[in-house]
This record gives sequence, C-alpha cells and structure tokens, in this order.
Amino acid sequence: MLLKLKLVAMLLLASSIFIFTNTASAHCDSYDGPVIKDAEKALEANNVNLVLKWVSKEQEKEITPLFQKTYELRNGDKEVYEIVKKLFFETLVRLHRETEGAPYTGLKPAGTTKPIIKMTDKALDENSVDDFLQKLNNHIDNVVREKFNKVSELNKVKDNSVEKGREFVAAYVDYTHTVEAIHDIIEHGTGSHEGH
Repeated sequence: MLLKLKLVAMLLLASSIFIFTNTASAHCDSYDGPVIKDAEKALEANNVNLVLKWVSKEQEKEITPLFQKTYELRNGDKEVYEIVKKLFFETLVRLHRETEGAPYTGLKPAGTTKPIIKMTDKALDENSVDDFLQKLNNHIDNVVREKFNKVSELNKVKDNSVEKGREFVAAYVDYTHTVEAIHDIIEHGTGSHEGH
C-alpha cells in the first residue's frame, strides 16, 4: 500500500511539474533552477556538455557557439561578460522550454521556485525521497479528503434548492476531476519531455 501511495505521489508530482511548466512560473526559468545552475557549472569548468542535456540534439548548434563565445569573454570586460552570460542563460532556457512545448517568458529571479519543487530538488541532493514522499502523501491525502468531505456534505442537501444543487455539482466536478487526474497519471503518465 505504501509503495502504491509513493507511486501515486511521484506521478502526481511529475504531472504537476508538467502542468505548471506551462503556466505562470517554471522551475527551469529561475536563476535558482537546475538549468542555470548547470550553466554556471559549465562556464566554470569550460564544459558545454554539462548543459547539452537541457536541449535537443538539433539545438546544440545554437548553444555550443554561444557557450564558447561566453566562456571566451569571462576574463574581459565584466559588464560585457555579464550581458553575454545573460544572453547565454536566456537562450539555453528558451531552447529548453521549446523541448517542453512551453513558452519562454523570461528568466525569473532566484527565490521564485515553488516550495514543492525545492523539496524535490532537496530529495535529489540528499539522495532520499522518503521525507519528501511522506509530506507529499500527507498533502494529497488532505486535499482529497477535503474535497470528498465537501461534496459528501453537499450531497445530503443537493435537492433542497437549485443553489444547493449547483454548489454540489461544482464540488462534485472538482472532486471527481482531481481523482480522475491522479488516475490518468498512474495509467498514462504525463507525456512531458517526449522525444527529448
């Protein structure tokens, strides 16, 4: 049972990452996200291979020369280097977003990454998913129970008036769509990064 809950939690998390990368904020757009962290490491080590995983093979021909130009300028004029480095970061993130099928809306400041994503990164850094899964499973449990309790209470009075009926329908749709989304993730996965 615990293994099944862990699987549900991981799939729900993967789905939420995919969904939220197509909305207002995206982890990979942030200065404290993994794309730019790898870009910084690549520039420190003069190793473009550290960032090529974030782009497709076809996109390598755009990133590699820009990386080389950026690296060559690192010991020159600091202002010029910062401008070119930002262009490199923006291009890398934009191309990565293309591989996700998501729009590029600019780089986000450090600190804008959602807490749930910070937790996933922390689990990777610590090479342990147990604490994260416990917190995520508790959160999923609370959300589903809250939605269930709401629709269950409204189910008792749904026929008392049109207004109560509409409240029930709204709660019912919210509850069933949440459960259906979890089920669909388990059955079919998220489909993110296909062909990458």
